Amino acid sequence: MEETLHSSPSADTMKEVDHFEEFSDAEKALFERTVWRKLDRWVLPVCTIFYLLSFLDRSNIANARVAGMQTSLGMSNYQYSIALTMTYVPYIAAEFPSNLLLKYVGPRWMLPTMVTIWGLVATMQGVVKTYSGLLACRFFLGLMEGGLFPGLVLYLSFFYPRERLQIRVATFFASASLSGAFSGLLAAAIMNINGRDGRPGWAWIFIIEGIITLCFGLIAFLVLPNSPAHARFFSTKERHYVMAKLKADGAVAGDDKSDGFSWIEVIRCFQSVQVWLLAPVLFFLGTTLYGLAYFEPTIVAGLGYTGNKAQLMSAPPYAFAFGVSMITAVISDRYKCRGFILIFFSVCNLIGFIMFYASTSNHVRYGSLFLSISGSYAGAPPVITWVANNSAPHVRRATSIAIAFIMTNSGGILATWLLGSLSPAPNYTKATITFIIMSVGMVVLSSATLAYLWHQNRLKTQRRQFGTPEDEPKGLGDESAWFIYNL
Repeated sequence: MEETLHSSPSADTMKEVDHFEEFSDAEKALFERTVWRKLDRWVLPVCTIFYLLSFLDRSNIANARVAGMQTSLGMSNYQYSIALTMTYVPYIAAEFPSNLLLKYVGPRWMLPTMVTIWGLVATMQGVVKTYSGLLACRFFLGLMEGGLFPGLVLYLSFFYPRERLQIRVATFFASASLSGAFSGLLAAAIMNINGRDGRPGWAWIFIIEGIITLCFGLIAFLVLPNSPAHARFFSTKERHYVMAKLKADGAVAGDDKSDGFSWIEVIRCFQSVQVWLLAPVLFFLGTTLYGLAYFEPTIVAGLGYTGNKAQLMSAPPYAFAFGVSMITAVISDRYKCRGFILIFFSVCNLIGFIMFYASTSNHVRYGSLFLSISGSYAGAPPVITWVANNSAPHVRRATSIAIAFIMTNSGGILATWLLGSLSPAPNYTKATITFIIMSVGMVVLSSATLAYLWHQNRLKTQRRQFGTPEDEPKGLGDESAWFIYNL
């Protein structure tokens, strides 16, 4: 059986990695052009499709609702909110343990297994006849999906150096906004087989999209590598180069002991100021993001669009968010400006929700969705990457990423009630006011985090003037004077 991520490369490999300086400048230039391109061809597409399917299978209940699911199952708005909440409770509970297990089980086995099982569960939503059956499916869907997003961020952080990570995180996270567009278009197409084999169109939405996920999960067992050290598409020298680059960047530790599990590292993560400054930002972002994900088709329907027209008109804001997210990710990676990008999209969120609240025009309100959806969806990659970039070693990073997603999905629970039962359509007044306040909080706390990390880097610059790496205690991780925080 192939080694897990916890396994070490051979002694020969380690010898080469430790002598990274023996690579000539010409070889380094060659490898920089080839190794990341290979990862982008073999690893990134799989991660992107995983997350696209995850978001599609979690949020297509909104399209099914517009297509008649709520009426067919005799659900009230309160029960619809319960069904959404049922997804998030196991989803949140699974995030932390799954992130710690990923390295030891091996991503090649763990990630495709999760995808395959939830694909089966997602398909079963299409055959339920009762509300209780839907609740059971939503519970197991959340349990299987919970570890995917934090697992993918952690997984990619062991393939790419920090300055190359956000564009990759943005690529697979932008698939969430793409899935929002794709879900509306696909749902509109699937509704054409309404009544086939005695099943309503909303049931076929779950069945067809679930089967697609199940099949891709099975295919992924054959193509997903465990780590750069064991990637079959790399030559031996390419493996050496990537591992050395990751160690020099601080993305992985210089030895297996530093990356081994330790409760001390978990505790140190909980003591990280930057993690807790961003935790409320992630909660606020999760509330706005999942609120839009689950209710945007309903919001659009409340603006005068009905039936398939509502499904189709729900797509353009997501398509716009996808393009904006990719462009700003390139800027963020090139100029290493995670904080500024996050502040920019928090302001976009704020403007979008103010427009929706202040206007009674359906056209203006529809236009506001372009800003708020872009602010929420394109704001997620920089904040998630910011958390991952500034946490080391492995266990501290795994814990910080898990905290980030626990906060994000806790916001998702609030969103299911805020727009479902607490703030009635079509104006969603209480929800919109809450989103405005949260957007202001995102701007303030993102700015505070940026100022804090800038100050810490200044202090580290002073420390480097009076010592060497050898003078430092071992195991400092991101607290080392030679670990520069990304701003």
